Amino acid sequence: KHISAYGSIKHTTPEKFFIEACDEGADAVLAIDRVSNEMTLTGKKDVPPSAVTRPICGIMGTIRLVAGMYLVVITRKRNVGSLLGHAVWKAADFDVISYKKTVLHLSEIQSQENKTFLSMLNNVLTTDGFYFCTDFDLTHTLQRLANTSPDFQEMSLLERADQRFVWNGNLLRELAGQPELHKFALPVIHGFIVMKPCRINGKIFEWILISRRSCFRAGVRYYVRGIDSEGHAANFVESEQIVLYEGAKASFVQTRGSMPFYWSQRPNLRYKPKPIISKTTNHMDGFQRHFDSQLLIYGKQTILNLVNQKGSEKPLEQAFDRMVSGMNNDMLKYIAFDFHKECSHMRWDRLQILVDAVADKQEEYGYFMVNSEGKTVAQQKGVFRSNCMDCLDRTNVIQSLLARRSLQSQLQRMGVLNVGQRIEEQAEFEKIYKNAWADNANACAVQYAGTGALKTDFTRTGKRTRWGLLMDGWNSMIRYYKNNFSDGFRQDSIDLFLGNFAVDESDGPTPLRVQKDWKFLTLPIIMLVAFSMCIVCLLMAGDTWTETLAYVMFWGAASAITATIILFNGQDFVDAPKLVHKEKMD
Repeated sequence: KHISAYGSIKHTTPEKFFIEACDEGADAVLAIDRVSNEMTLTGKKDVPPSAVTRPICGIMGTIRLVAGMYLVVITRKRNVGSLLGHAVWKAADFDVISYKKTVLHLSEIQSQENKTFLSMLNNVLTTDGFYFCTDFDLTHTLQRLANTSPDFQEMSLLERADQRFVWNGNLLRELAGQPELHKFALPVIHGFIVMKPCRINGKIFEWILISRRSCFRAGVRYYVRGIDSEGHAANFVESEQIVLYEGAKASFVQTRGSMPFYWSQRPNLRYKPKPIISKTTNHMDGFQRHFDSQLLIYGKQTILNLVNQKGSEKPLEQAFDRMVSGMNNDMLKYIAFDFHKECSHMRWDRLQILVDAVADKQEEYGYFMVNSEGKTVAQQKGVFRSNCMDCLDRTNVIQSLLARRSLQSQLQRMGVLNVGQRIEEQAEFEKIYKNAWADNANACAVQYAGTGALKTDFTRTGKRTRWGLLMDGWNSMIRYYKNNFSDGFRQDSIDLFLGNFAVDESDGPTPLRVQKDWKFLTLPIIMLVAFSMCIVCLLMAGDTWTETLAYVMFWGAASAITATIILFNGQDFVDAPKLVHKEKMD
């Protein structure tokens, strides 16, 4: 049985940490030796009375930094709701505690690097969207859980979790190696969960949306695109919509993920860097791996590719189309829908064209459903895999429309909706529904692109508004700044957290010591000085207008030339990741 780690207490002595679970009758205590790093199972009687005691909500895991080992614990949690009688929590605060009592053993540089690594850890932990459940498996869909063997139920939460969605899998490595300690290991997912009690026709049902972000090929928008050699797609998210009503339950699953071949779009100071398809790798290997695993997990797939069919996005759409044809698999269907072109000039009603075009497929795939007697009456036989460039804004809009169509059928079958009634007419529920899907878009966007999603005014209201366009402009500006000047650090933070980069036990230098090229500092200074002088010359006119013009032209040319050089060498001026090598990133 899994010990409810959310009721844990941490006792600290100079030599050890003791993690005690507060379950009735539970005597198990996890002891962590702060010197040897050893983890053992002990009893409450072994906790010395002199230990400093504080309540915690659970263990995220442990990680090695320059100063040695650190324990990461959840210190505050917020209840999101209850899923089939199990409390679901959102982690609200964390603490990163050093095994070592001091950092005096570190040199000045090492101490600085350790601080940088700590701020990277905190960067990930303060990104909203970590959820856990102490007695239910949040990493699996209802359908996957229903199709498991009795042995599966006997396994610890850590063993039976879907590893794609366990974000603290790397932090739990030490605990995972010792089965007797699994009861203290709490799998944490990253993404978004909303649970709402809703009413239609006086009937109260629970409506739930869970988005699980994959921790494979995870990262930030421009540094992680396409797939890796294992076939894991960037920004892969599994979204499950659940309805619970009087003992009956239904679930509809969709996926999103970057176009699954080798392409990159690294920031270079331009507003939209040009995407580049790799010419040196065999795309079909990774592509095949990606879809083999998708077909195995989800069954049939309809790919909805929403990118532009002109400009820089066009070659990506053509490549995707070509590769699906190359796989020659009946289980895969490919549909390209130029979202921006079809919905230009605010014609958002045209999205219905796509929803209608896939209606037959949606009927065929169905959804998972268990009736109030506990009998499985329907299984979902396939999924829609949607993507745009980022798999955020356009993707979320389409997913919310397909999910509504599925919900319409589920609520009618459960007897919540009467014959002939439509969800769109249920104003109270429609508001909850649209806002929840827009919040889902925002959560996924903040986690990948660094700002809220675009186009959420449509998801919230069903209309595109002028205010929505203004907000999109603001978010696009913030995205531009973050993508160019702070995403390298964010990418490094995620790579450290997920174990793509491990801090060495040796005292050798870390990749953080990479020095910037001289031009990184010099050129922007020259450009600023030249631009300032240009303004000064304009404000303080010379004796003659020709003299003023000459000065303005000289300084204007100097600032224009340096700006051109900076743009030309854009990749040298952006904040690039330092920890994982470029080859691995691409």
